[in-house]
Amino acid sequence: MSLELLFHPMSSFCQKALIALYENDTPFTPHMIDLGDPASRAELTDLWPVGKFPVLRDHKRGRTVPESSIIIEYLAQHYPGKEELVPTDADLARQVRMRDRFFDLYVNVPMQKIVTDRLRPEGMHDPYGVEEARKLLATAYDMIESEIGTKVWIMGDGFSMADCAAAPALFYASKVLPIGKAHRKVAQYFDRLLARPSYARVLEEAEPYLPLFPK
Repeated sequence: MSLELLFHPMSSFCQKALIALYENDTPFTPHMIDLGDPASRAELTDLWPVGKFPVLRDHKRGRTVPESSIIIEYLAQHYPGKEELVPTDADLARQVRMRDRFFDLYVNVPMQKIVTDRLRPEGMHDPYGVEEARKLLATAYDMIESEIGTKVWIMGDGFSMADCAAAPALFYASKVLPIGKAHRKVAQYFDRLLARPSYARVLEEAEPYLPLFPK
């Protein structure tokens, strides 16, 4: 296959890229990376020295494409499918990118702050930073509640890159800050994301690793 994805099934950003691949039945070779294994980690850092996944290799075109949003943009340009995850209309594409960044920066990032604090050694925790992350996450829930309204997906009737970002971000965020009754529309939107076949497949593949999520 031309495409190869370096990833880990538990990573929210890897899940985002996987959703895009599954949405359009894009053929690719999965290449799982274990960051705890020096040899496996080296396979990733040889391509992308910062050591972050996902990374897409397009062997046919001789391209290495890091970062989940850029991967989805690349797929939309060079391997388009039935789902137009990034609209060709420039104004709509900009709106999708803004919402994509919103879920990455204001749902995923504060969630990760809370989770990584749980992994710190005793005496090295950051309670102030965690509290600020919780406030930001609560604000994000408020904004999504207002934004989603009666729409099926975050942009309307069409599933987009922004929804690819939303699914794993909300999945893990809900574990550190549950989506309560005050955010009924967010909860309904999240239920639709969970039922989306592409994300259901991603979660099924991640299931063996989910017990590793810090309690």
